[in-house]
Amino acid sequence: MKIWMLGTVLGAVSLALCPAPAQAQFGGLGKLAQKAGIRMPELRRAPITTSLEDAQWEAPDRDGFVPAEPKRALTELRRTPAGGFVLQPGFYEFHDQSYCLQAGTHGPGGGDGYLFAPPEGSARDAVITIVRNSVAHPQIDQHEIQTLLWAILARARFEDLATEHQAVAAQLLSPRQIASLNRNALDLLTRGPIADNLPRELRQVMQAEANLRSMLASPGTSFAELERVAVLAGMAPVGEGSLDVPTGRWSLHPDGYYVRYLPQGYTNTVVQIWVPADGEAVGKEYDPALHIAVPGNTARQRLIQSGRAYRAR
Repeated sequence: MKIWMLGTVLGAVSLALCPAPAQAQFGGLGKLAQKAGIRMPELRRAPITTSLEDAQWEAPDRDGFVPAEPKRALTELRRTPAGGFVLQPGFYEFHDQSYCLQAGTHGPGGGDGYLFAPPEGSARDAVITIVRNSVAHPQIDQHEIQTLLWAILARARFEDLATEHQAVAAQLLSPRQIASLNRNALDLLTRGPIADNLPRELRQVMQAEANLRSMLASPGTSFAELERVAVLAGMAPVGEGSLDVPTGRWSLHPDGYYVRYLPQGYTNTVVQIWVPADGEAVGKEYDPALHIAVPGNTARQRLIQSGRAYRAR
């Protein structure tokens, strides 16, 4: 297919999806499309667009810094209705359940550091609601929550989900939010001459999403089968637009506290928070559902944090 024809077809698909600009994990889907010779601002409005470009609060001047205060459990602090914590001066740690927000990429590893960035994208409201409400539903297994998040990222239509996934969604989302979980025209971009002209990284992510949509509609699909599609095995390459972020780098949150993320795997992250005694963060809320740990290596997964404590299986 000639490039001008490809651009025309993709332009029509883009208009059908959404014209709003967005950046994605690999330095922006629009940038990757341009490398394929596609003259268009973007391919889609992603459910979660948070990327390394949104991580604007890193604090390299604090590299190697360890607070003088004794480390305390974050769970000693008062909880909020949203599952967060009311901050007080001191140095705190919390080993939480974290969740993958980028199917078709590699999990944590290789000494890559992570930075704070807020959730952004068309599914921001639904993703935050799931993570917040999960705190009040400890009976829902972490795998079931991750599966629902993958369904949203893959744009799976709620009516197409297997019954067990619909049941979880009904406990964590409002009817309005459930009604918004509809599939769009992305299947057009996962096969044929259009897909053949897309960069490998983009095609890899979009194919993973298409596979997840199909698997989530099949009753009895195991979590291990979904995980094999969503979480890539082997050595992670250095993704486009990556930055050299050392392990344990602090971010200075806009509310005035310092936070850093030490993933032990995509399913669980050790979060450390330092609240200066004379700072403006005292009395503010740390809401884990508003924290996405973004890796310096863009080929690795973004990890949203939660207020649920991690317990090894």
